[in-house]
Amino acid sequence: MLQSILFLLLLVAAFGLFAWQVRKIRANILVGRDRDMSGHSAERFRKTLLVAFGQQKMFKRMTPALLHLVVYVGFLVINIEVIEIVIDGLFGNIFGFHRSLKFLGPVYDVLMATNEILAALVIVAVAAFWWRRNSNPPLKRFTGPELRMWPKLDANIILYIEVALMLALFFMNTADLKLHQMRGEDLPGTFPVSNLLVGLLPSSEGTLHVLERLGWWIHITGILLFLNYLPSSKHFHIIMAFPNVWYSRLVPQGQFSNVESITNEVKAMMDPSFVVPPAPTAPDGSALAPTPFGAKDVDDLPWTNLLNAYSCTECGRCTSVCPANLTGKLLSPRKIIMDTRDRMEEKYNSPLIFRPNVYGAEAKHEPITDLANATLLRGKVTPEELWACTTCNACVESCPVNINPLESIIEMRRFLVLEESAAPNSLNVMFSNIENNGAPWAFSPSDRFNWADDLFAAEKPAKAAVA
Repeated sequence: MLQSILFLLLLVAAFGLFAWQVRKIRANILVGRDRDMSGHSAERFRKTLLVAFGQQKMFKRMTPALLHLVVYVGFLVINIEVIEIVIDGLFGNIFGFHRSLKFLGPVYDVLMATNEILAALVIVAVAAFWWRRNSNPPLKRFTGPELRMWPKLDANIILYIEVALMLALFFMNTADLKLHQMRGEDLPGTFPVSNLLVGLLPSSEGTLHVLERLGWWIHITGILLFLNYLPSSKHFHIIMAFPNVWYSRLVPQGQFSNVESITNEVKAMMDPSFVVPPAPTAPDGSALAPTPFGAKDVDDLPWTNLLNAYSCTECGRCTSVCPANLTGKLLSPRKIIMDTRDRMEEKYNSPLIFRPNVYGAEAKHEPITDLANATLLRGKVTPEELWACTTCNACVESCPVNINPLESIIEMRRFLVLEESAAPNSLNVMFSNIENNGAPWAFSPSDRFNWADDLFAAEKPAKAAVA
C-alpha cells in the first residue's frame, strides 16, 4: 500500500510539473501574430500521417533514417510496458496482481519479446548516434556555433538517458525472470534478451526481489524525469512534431505571403473604385497601434513560426543543404529557428531549465546581452545572416518535421526594408530601377525591346542568304 501511495504521488507531481511547463510554452507560442490555419483537414491529416507518423522525409538519408526508426518504434512499443508498469504501480500491491497485461496471452508474449529486441536495438542505435555526434571530427551538420554549450550537452544527455532507461528495463525483467525460475514458476511473457542475462545476477531470492524492485523504480522514475526534461530539450520534438506538421504550409513552395495593407494600397491605385477596408479597432472603438511591416521580435512573427521553433530537432539538415552556409556565409537556418525559441524564453516564459544561448568566438558576432533593449533581429539574428539567404527553399524541403525557416527570414527582411530602409545598396538600386523604369534594370521602358530589334536585325541577313 505504501508503494502505491508513493507511486501515485510521483505520478501526480510528474504530470503536474509537465503540464505547468507545457502551459508556459503554449503561452510563448500564442504571443505570435494570429493566423487562420483552419480547413483542409483531409490534406493536413495525410501530411501528419506521412511526415510525422511515417517519418517520410527522414528517408532521404537512409542510415540515420533506419537508426531513428529503431528508436522511434522502440519508443512506441516500450510505452506499452510503461502502461503496464503504471497499472501495476497503482493497483498491483492493492489487488495482489503482477504483470497486469498478461491476460492478453500470446499477444503479450509477442509484445514482450518485441519490446526486448527493440530495447536492445535502441541501445545499438543510440551508440551510433553518440558516435556520429562525438567522433573526431563529428559529422559537419553536428557542428556550428549554435551547437556549442547547452545544445551539445543536451543532445548527449538525451542519449545517456535513453541507454539508462533501456538498461533499467533489462535489469527489471532479468531479475523478475530469474526470481520466477528459482521458484519454479513461469513469468508471463517471452524475454529473449533477459534470458541471456539471468546468469549475471545472484541466486538469492531476497536479493533478486530487491533488484527487480530497484529496476522497476529506476525505469519508471527515469521516464517521468525524462518527461519533465523534454520541454527544456530539443527532444521536445517527439511531441511538437505532430501539431507542427498538421499546421504546416499548404501553399506551393516559394509562395510568399502579401502584406494586406500594401495589397489594399496597390488595389486602390490600380482601381479607383476599390474601397480600402477600414483599419481594425479595439473592442472599445479606439484605434489600434499600427502593425509593423515584417518582424523585429518574436511577437511580430505568426504563431506558426513560433510553433516551428519548439519543433526543431536541431538535426542540421536545413543548414547542411543551405547554399549560403555551404559557401562560407554566416547564415544557418537551424540557428534562426533556435534563436527564435531562445528569444521567446528570454522575453516571456522559460521551462524548467533555461537554455543558455552562448555561441562563443566561432559565431563571428556577439548577441546583445541587454535584455531590456534586445530583440530577435539584431539581438540574436544579424542582417548579414538574413541577406545571405537565396530563398531557394532547400531548408524547407529538407526539414523532417516541415519547419519553415525561410518564412521567418523573409519577415525579418521585410522589417529591414519597409520599417528601417536598411536594404543593401544593390537592392536599393534595384528598387529605384523598378520605381523609375518598371523593371530591375537601368534601362528606359522605351528601350525594353531593343534586344528583340537587334536580334531580328542579326537574323535577317542570315535568312536572306538561305533564301
